[in-house]
This record gives sequence, structure tokens and C-alpha cells, in this order.
Amino acid sequence: MTAVSPLPDEARANEIGQFLLTYKFGLDEMLTKINILREELSFRGTGNPIEHVSSRLKTIESLREKAERIGCPLELEAIAEQITDIAGVRIVCAFISDAYQVLDMLTTQPDVTVRTIKDYVARPKPNGYRSLHAIVEIPVFLSDDVRQVPIELQIRTVAMDFWASVEHKIYYKYDKDVPSDLLAELEAAAHVAQDLDERMGELHRIVHGGAHPS
Repeated sequence: MTAVSPLPDEARANEIGQFLLTYKFGLDEMLTKINILREELSFRGTGNPIEHVSSRLKTIESLREKAERIGCPLELEAIAEQITDIAGVRIVCAFISDAYQVLDMLTTQPDVTVRTIKDYVARPKPNGYRSLHAIVEIPVFLSDDVRQVPIELQIRTVAMDFWASVEHKIYYKYDKDVPSDLLAELEAAAHVAQDLDERMGELHRIVHGGAHPS
């Protein structure tokens, strides 16, 4: 397959556009699933575990940059095989238990195929990053084909999301060369965020009929 050129001609642009459009359709399908869960749980009156949702679809330029960074050939077939976060959804919940509940509700649906699940809540990254990550496949029914489209899910609490947002801004400001004292502060802040999540989770259990802490 022809490599992605910096200035694609009209035919190549159409090919890339069709490639990304399929991922957009997969993203739309996943967002529909999430919205159905939100409305159903709100209607039941049992409490909606989802605080807010955001999504993103990589641009041609960001695809090219990532492919070059990981050594992936600039061909659509190779990109589809090696880059699994072309389309992504971030779901933010109030409590850790809610994050796990939402992950379970989405990954156990019969038309969702789970590729990988990484639990960075139970096992945070060395820098303190915490989140639930999953790569799932969603069927997209086109006029002449059915495509299994990979979607990256990131599910985290408000505290985890705030920490990750600040960390991203710091790394962007320093072009990834962050001073050691700031790295130490980030790690300390990650522990504070984790403590907050655990305390709020305990309050949530008490309010909803769980046992009081001993």
C-alpha cells in the first residue's frame, strides 16, 4: 500500500479520509453505548456513575507523528495494525468503584470484543499515573462491509483526570524535559489524589449503607 505522503493527492486524500471515517463511525457507536447507559441508569434512579465523557479522533498529522515515533511504516494497513488509539473515549467517574463498574458494563456487551485491559488503578505507572485502559473492537456496518474498529477507552476518577491533565500540561511546557523537583512534586500529588479517591470511596460506601470503618 502506498505510503502516506506529506501532501497527498486527491485520490490519496480520499483513501485516508475513508480510513479515518471508519474510526469516526466506531467512535460514534461507542458514544451511543455510553449515552444509553447514562440515560438508563439515570431513569432507574440508581445513580449515574458517569460524570462526563470526551472523545477524540487522531488527525492525519498526529497519525504520521506517532507512526514515525514508534517506527511504524507510513501505510494504512500497518497503521491500522500497530496504532490502537486512533479513536479514543475518556470517561470520568466520581468514584473508583464507578470506574470499574463502567468498564464492566461496556466490555461485557455481546458485540464488544476486548483486545486488552490495563489496570493502572491497581498498579499505577511509576510516575503515579492511574487510570483504567482498554482497547475494544466495535463492529461498524458499512454499505458493503462490516469492519471491526478498535477504540481506546480511558476510564478514571475526577481526581485521576485532574492529575493527568496537570501532568500533561507540565510535560508540554517543558517539552518532556521536566525538572526533577517538579517530577517529585507530581509523584507526591499522585499520592494525594489516590488518598482522596480512597477517602471519598469510603464515604460513598458509608452513605450508601456500607460498613463503617473500624
